[in-house]
Amino acid sequence: MNPVLKNIFAVIVGVIIGSAANMGIVMISGHIIPPPTGVDVTNMDSLKASLHLFKPIHFLFPFLAHALGTLGGALGAAFVAATHRMRFAFGIGIFFLMGGITSILMLPSPVWFAALDLIVAYLPMGWLGGKIAIAAKKQVAVD
Repeated sequence: MNPVLKNIFAVIVGVIIGSAANMGIVMISGHIIPPPTGVDVTNMDSLKASLHLFKPIHFLFPFLAHALGTLGGALGAAFVAATHRMRFAFGIGIFFLMGGITSILMLPSPVWFAALDLIVAYLPMGWLGGKIAIAAKKQVAVD
């Protein structure tokens, strides 16, 4: 496959994997840690109005969704990319970081969560996904 097309495909794969992982974790989160009574986590207005009811445990799955979604997307993009695997992994990290910043601006989350989310969930996971993909590709090449 043409390297340029393969790299474009890598970005698409990374965004799809990351988004799917993020949404999957968000969708199961309410079954594991139920939200406060009366809160509809699928409705932005309901979240805005009731975010003050959330305890720290309620922020676990949003953080995991952001971190693992970014990790999965970066891993997928770096694994598929024909060249510059770390750049593509970081690109996915930056893409999801922009989404995280948007989310923080839209929802009045606690400062500790915003800081943790923005500092740990995106660029470090993009870096880690790239490193894992590069190591896996080297291992496959050796075998």
